[in-house]
Amino acid sequence: MNDLAVKVVREQKRPAAPPSPQPQRKRRFRLTLAEKLLIVSFLLFVFYVAVQFISSQVQIYELNKEVQKLETAIDEQKKENNDLYVEVQRLSAYERILEKAKELGLSLNENHVKVVQE
Repeated sequence: MNDLAVKVVREQKRPAAPPSPQPQRKRRFRLTLAEKLLIVSFLLFVFYVAVQFISSQVQIYELNKEVQKLETAIDEQKKENNDLYVEVQRLSAYERILEKAKELGLSLNENHVKVVQE
């Protein structure tokens, strides 16, 4: 056999080496300027909406707190008004007025009493 033929036979007998993997180029994802501006404007809009939402929630909380303070003050004033009404009723009782009049030296003369109807 010819040396050339032996070489070819040997090469055929050898297992073929797997092709060496070539490093694959990483594809970089590039954004255009318009896409970048669109993303930034969207993020700014989301941030603005979030700030507005939180701001409105804080205002609602403050108003609710003020309403509760006013309701407490109203309840206290109603209680005080009721206590004063009871005191007025007690002080305007006929027996008490008659007793006070006698203490001051006044007397009840039934000839001078006039009945007033409402």
